[in-house]
Amino acid sequence: MIFGIRAVIEAAEAGKDIDKVLVKRELSGELFKELQEVLRRCEIPMQKVPLERIDRITRKNHQGVIAFTSAVTYQKLDQIVPFLYEQGKNPLIVVLDGITDVRNFGAIARTCEVAGVDAIVIPARGSVSVNADAIKTSAGALHIIPVCRENSLKDAVVFLKNSGIRVVAATEKAAKNYTVADMSVPVAILMGSEDEGVSPEILRVCDELVKVPQFGSIQSLNVSVAAGVMIYEVVRQRSIDY
Repeated sequence: MIFGIRAVIEAAEAGKDIDKVLVKRELSGELFKELQEVLRRCEIPMQKVPLERIDRITRKNHQGVIAFTSAVTYQKLDQIVPFLYEQGKNPLIVVLDGITDVRNFGAIARTCEVAGVDAIVIPARGSVSVNADAIKTSAGALHIIPVCRENSLKDAVVFLKNSGIRVVAATEKAAKNYTVADMSVPVAILMGSEDEGVSPEILRVCDELVKVPQFGSIQSLNVSVAAGVMIYEVVRQRSIDY
């Protein structure tokens, strides 16, 4: 963690990988305005919270600002995709919308690494981040597989589509099963949270909607399990033995 307004500004401007910044709600002044501008320019999420929450984290002279450094270096999607094509790969990317449980995130990342997924995409806000618990659950996979953190997940999906990557969303709203979709082509699998699913605005820009069939009485699969089913369908379709 990094404490204090000036310290956080200097860390951000130096290119330090910062996961998020907590700021006291009542904070104001010219230095705070400078902090806001730097965080905006560096695309670092900022969250305003009660002073009590910051005090529970540390009693050091934090000046109402704490930055949490990232456990990994986040990648940029617009740099990863061209690189994959240059390497002659058939891209397989997993996009996560609204996943907040770090254990599910870590489990998905572990499956991604084992199955040869090229990158994971998460939103900068309203989502998990790569922290120690996620890394532990992933069995270290999050140190290996690139993670792209994007300000707008919708824009990221549009970018993938414009880059020739078919975006297939898993949703219970779909009419057809996941095995029907052609995932032998460059593909991005989009998974949503267990309670909300993929947000409607993102569903509207996807190429195809599919579902994992359910026959029991429980409403949905654990998202990490559903992601594994989707990912290994891609593996099956692309296998030379199939």
